[in-house]
Amino acid sequence: MCDRRNVRRVSPAADTPADAPVPPVSALADTVLERLVAVYAPAADPVRAEGAAAYMKHVAPFLGIPTPERRSLSRTVPAGTGRPDERDCTAIALRCWRLPEREYHYFAVDYLRRHVGRCTSGFLPVLHHLVTTVPWWDTVDLLAAHVAGPLVAADPALAREMDRWIDDPSLWAARTALLHQLRYKEATDADRLFGYCLRRADHPDFFIRKAIGWALREYAKTDPAAVRDFVDGAHTRLSPLSVREALKNL
Repeated sequence: MCDRRNVRRVSPAADTPADAPVPPVSALADTVLERLVAVYAPAADPVRAEGAAAYMKHVAPFLGIPTPERRSLSRTVPAGTGRPDERDCTAIALRCWRLPEREYHYFAVDYLRRHVGRCTSGFLPVLHHLVTTVPWWDTVDLLAAHVAGPLVAADPALAREMDRWIDDPSLWAARTALLHQLRYKEATDADRLFGYCLRRADHPDFFIRKAIGWALREYAKTDPAAVRDFVDGAHTRLSPLSVREALKNL
């Protein structure tokens, strides 16, 4: 995740695809969204909302629901609705993303994390929309590690899609590609990871440079020698931030 430094916020509108996917019809999504709004709206706190929005650089408005309360409320929403399929997951995620307050996006992220195993490679265009629309680290990083990562692990052919995402005009898609192997440990494709780091090493944005360092630091827990050798060889190409983050625990 991001630290609390005062970094530049990228305008969501600049990263919003023109061909945004349309939520499919889903009775389960109808029920979930109705319940979700019914439990979240009364819990709104305008004072907390203002502080949360300021902390997140006003990427989106907030309801102002504290995280523990939000999670408790969220657990009541899908009760008794049964297991979703990919169509339901798509509808819930896209419909939550159409609501302005950030807590609805958080619900969608948590829902996808829980049910990503029910999604196939066909979900990837939806995921691209989610990480490039109203994008900020608070949703993108979780989607990268807990949704993109499992999707690619389940269908290794999707790694070629990550090869395209690393060069995506949206820095958030590129950040997703950098971070999608974050939880892979011994299953990490080190050549792909190192290649991604080099391909975006000259990117000027904090969030890409931070992601390079974070991905390397996480892999260093599995193969510290490989990461140190890579950083030593690429030291002049990597930003000081990336190097510092990569070597933090070595």
